[in-house]
Amino acid sequence: MSVAVRPRSRVSALPRLLRPAGEPTSLSAHVAHYGGLPRLRGEAEALIADVEASGLRGRGGAGFPTHLKLRAVRAGRSPIVVANGVEGEPPSHKDKLLMRTNPHLVLDGAVAAAAAVGARQIVIAVGRNAASARDSLAGAIAERARAGSREQFELVTIPDRFVAGEETALVHWLNGGPAKPAFVPPRPYEKGVRGRPTLVQNVETLANIALIARHGPGWFRELGSDDEPGSMLVTLGGAVGRPGITELESGSSLRDALERCDGFDESPQALLIGGYFGTWVPAARALDAPLSDAGLRPFGAALGARSLAVLPQQRCGVAETARIADYLARESAGQCGPCVFGLRAIADALTAIATCDSGAAAALKRVRRVAQQVTGRGACAHPNGATRLVESALAVFADEVGHHLSGYCSARSSESVLPVPHGPVEWR
Repeated sequence: MSVAVRPRSRVSALPRLLRPAGEPTSLSAHVAHYGGLPRLRGEAEALIADVEASGLRGRGGAGFPTHLKLRAVRAGRSPIVVANGVEGEPPSHKDKLLMRTNPHLVLDGAVAAAAAVGARQIVIAVGRNAASARDSLAGAIAERARAGSREQFELVTIPDRFVAGEETALVHWLNGGPAKPAFVPPRPYEKGVRGRPTLVQNVETLANIALIARHGPGWFRELGSDDEPGSMLVTLGGAVGRPGITELESGSSLRDALERCDGFDESPQALLIGGYFGTWVPAARALDAPLSDAGLRPFGAALGARSLAVLPQQRCGVAETARIADYLARESAGQCGPCVFGLRAIADALTAIATCDSGAAAALKRVRRVAQQVTGRGACAHPNGATRLVESALAVFADEVGHHLSGYCSARSSESVLPVPHGPVEWR
């Protein structure tokens, strides 16, 4: 099955999602470039079938098949669609850029998803630290209203917390509670915002739904592999010539991605793939690996938040990881012992190692022990993600850990490469 009406506007292979940086794309410019969104009334099943045939997976981190979420929410009564633009990962900025420069494509995707699941209400959730993206979306919504659109959008601002964009945390906040996650039934697709079945979908995923509704699954699959088709937005940072966001074909090599940002600014030591719940990998081994979950699996890594950061040779990976671990401990939702006490113990022990403390050897044993104790025992996935990062660091920077145990650091600079926010925790 396919959507009955599908205008075939001419859209280049890449970029599909990104528009020229600067002012947000106007509604007229958006329609001129992409064509109008097809009329989807009565075509819900056909659209979901197209999304399934496209192989689209979520672009927010988990990579869950999009059509399964659509079908699960459609099975309920009076559903709601939540466009998730809450980008809590400090090194990731792809969603902010997409919302700021191409807001109408995000809104089109939310409208198409609403048609697919039978929803009349659409909530657009944006983090407090994304003021320009929020303003761009607000302007786009107002522009549509002036053009006579009857679409019902509610634009809301979410606290800047690492875990606030997790779907259950987002639903809790929209229902008047703190932006804290939980992994207990019912799930949002069963009972979410205002007690109704809720589709929580990342904004990049929604933008792809808008394109699939226009051009179909075959067009979407012209890029990428059979298992991981399409394109994706990636944030590139650290020791690169030109940090920023680029759009890549799924399966492009890490080397290709880095060439998009003018290569390395300094000789690379390691790469952090997937954000702060991601994995450190040695640069020499991973540069030619495909940028896909399948291609990264041999390295114990995954796309995750789709951020890629380069650590140069003269920086200390142990100190860098200790800073991130401290941040993740501070970002605990405070809902369970493994997160509250376990992550703090890991962060403090890593700091002792990073500073070449006299008790570094004992601290290393403590990190390994506590990491094993907290993995899989948290109220949410926060402890799992944090320990994944730490354990990869201990493996990749094993030689440097040994130097620290001997009382010295081989790095020539103590300056941090990766961003670590500071400030009080606000959950409301």
